[in-house]
Amino acid sequence: MSRDSAASAPGEPGARSGRPVGRKMTGSRWARFVEGGLLQGGVQGSPVLRLLMRWVRRPLLPVMRLWRRNIQLKVVVTTLLMSLGVVLLLGFVVIGQVRNGLLDAKVKASQSQATGGFTVARQEADSAAAAGGDDRSGPNDNPVQNISGWMSSLVESLSSGGQGAFSVVTLSTTSADNDTRGLGPRASGFVDWSLSVPEDLRERVDEGTGAAQSYTRVVYTNGQDSQPALIIGTEVNDPKGDPYQLYYLFPLTQEEKSLSLVKGTLATAGLFVVVLLGAIAWLVVRQVVTPVRMAAGIAERLSAGRLQERMKVTGEDDIARLGEAFNKMAQNLQLKIQQLEDLSRMQRRFVSDVSHELRTPLTTVRMAADVIHDARVDFDPMTARSAELLADQLDRFETLLADLLEISRFDAGAAALEAEPIDLREVVRRVISGAEPLAERKGTRVRVVGDQQPVVAEADARRVERVLRNLVVNAVEHGEGEDVVVKLASAGGAVAVAVRDYGVGLKPGEATRVFSRFWRADPARARTTGGTGLGLSIALEDARLHGGWLQAWGEPGGGSQFRLTLPRTADEPLRGSPIPLEPKDSRRNRGLNDAGLPLGGTQKLATVPAQPAGERTVPPMPARAPVVAGAVDPAALPGNGARVVSRPTADTRGPAAASEETPSEGGPGTGGQPDRSKHGEGSRGR
Repeated sequence: MSRDSAASAPGEPGARSGRPVGRKMTGSRWARFVEGGLLQGGVQGSPVLRLLMRWVRRPLLPVMRLWRRNIQLKVVVTTLLMSLGVVLLLGFVVIGQVRNGLLDAKVKASQSQATGGFTVARQEADSAAAAGGDDRSGPNDNPVQNISGWMSSLVESLSSGGQGAFSVVTLSTTSADNDTRGLGPRASGFVDWSLSVPEDLRERVDEGTGAAQSYTRVVYTNGQDSQPALIIGTEVNDPKGDPYQLYYLFPLTQEEKSLSLVKGTLATAGLFVVVLLGAIAWLVVRQVVTPVRMAAGIAERLSAGRLQERMKVTGEDDIARLGEAFNKMAQNLQLKIQQLEDLSRMQRRFVSDVSHELRTPLTTVRMAADVIHDARVDFDPMTARSAELLADQLDRFETLLADLLEISRFDAGAAALEAEPIDLREVVRRVISGAEPLAERKGTRVRVVGDQQPVVAEADARRVERVLRNLVVNAVEHGEGEDVVVKLASAGGAVAVAVRDYGVGLKPGEATRVFSRFWRADPARARTTGGTGLGLSIALEDARLHGGWLQAWGEPGGGSQFRLTLPRTADEPLRGSPIPLEPKDSRRNRGLNDAGLPLGGTQKLATVPAQPAGERTVPPMPARAPVVAGAVDPAALPGNGARVVSRPTADTRGPAAASEETPSEGGPGTGGQPDRSKHGEGSRGR
């Protein structure tokens, strides 16, 4: 026999090193806070920032939970976001095209108007220069002599044709001071020329390369609001041949109003399109999601045992075909389960009837065997030995029959718990006293640890004694003559008894199978010693009937430990065990101790420890409560080999099928009923 340990306790988290930041520390307080606090993980130690982060995350948690669980919300929100992106992109393109079209049209019209005005200004200057050469004109009537009046008249004449569509500004050139000759600034329509004419445009016009244009804002001196405008200017000569700058300012107010109208129209249409697409997506997804949700609800009810549930099928589309396939699957499943229930019921009845029917002939055979066994001294040695073998095998037969009857009660849900306050120390003493003859033959000493204080729990004394007798006898039989340690402890709402041996142990994977019915570590070995192969299975059912845990740990060549954990009061859920499943003297824990690391399997005995991963709260199981087959014991850590396989329901399984179950399908257990230590009963079935 060899057994395995798989109990690798969770390791301690290592220290988290700060992440290096490739920045130079600055002298400011904010920089030191950011680089030393935010970036180096110091924020995690700040209670204010932790409180702030918690305050920010709290309202987001329901939203994130709804987002993860609601596919309809995901599709609708994704559709809205994508539609909004498309509408924004389309709006930017359309607005850009409209703006460019309006500006191009305005620029062409403005250039044509300005070119005509520049031509008129040149013609007026030429006419005035020609009139100035006529000697018959008086000095006051000579335009050449009165440049200031001529310039004012020119600005008024050019702007009179605009009627508010444009304004005219004349400025002296920047290369010469012509103000003394009457070429000072003049503007129509209350335009503030100093703020309306850009300086860079004046420089370009002064270079004399032709007409130049630019965008600006027209500022008025009469309090009127400024307006965006297109300004076009060039350099022309007055009647005396002196250059001056002539500018046309074309307001873009109308174009701006048109562009605003287009923007508003696009925004309204885009919003309407986004909302409409969202509504369409919601309606379409609803048609698909509703049947899926219905199927999920029906599947949950089917898994709960309501096998008559069916989906409502309408139409002939893909969803309808899915519903038909789902209903057909449920119907076939119900039929198969019904067949299995009938077969299981027949198997249970067969085992129960056979067990009961065998009791009468077995009693007769027992009486005859006892007579023969008592008279063996008068027989020859061969016949006397046969009489002893007959008595031994009849003892095993009786024990097997009793175990089969007990398993039948558990499978039928007829096992009842008679709980009362008991002191587990008294139960342990009775068990050790009964196992003393076997321990003497094996050369094993049984030691008890933790019996200084009362260990009281509400439990069925008969069932607890049967469990502990099975564990102790198993430990003595497979302990290779080493000491067997029985440890008791209580903490919080739980009490525990652990039986530790130092025998051959368990091979990897055997701790998950040790509770299987009729399982043996070495199938090639004949069952000439040990019990019936049902002892640990019955012990597991007894532990579960109390709402407790029965778990196994072992390592090859290092022995094993079986731990029974019970709630202190009936119907109280377990949250932990006061005794670690992996003992402190295991090879792994000894290695950790030598390395100065914390022990993986160590737990304080003062209080029941918080549940680690895999040791969640287990509510007590009623005697007749159906349990889903294949469930794993909540107290079993991943990989530690300590797993309790759920007991099948009363109407789906039978004891006859238990011998062929896998560990995840049937009730666990090997080992016999340890009532007769002389026959080595209570073996773990290896």
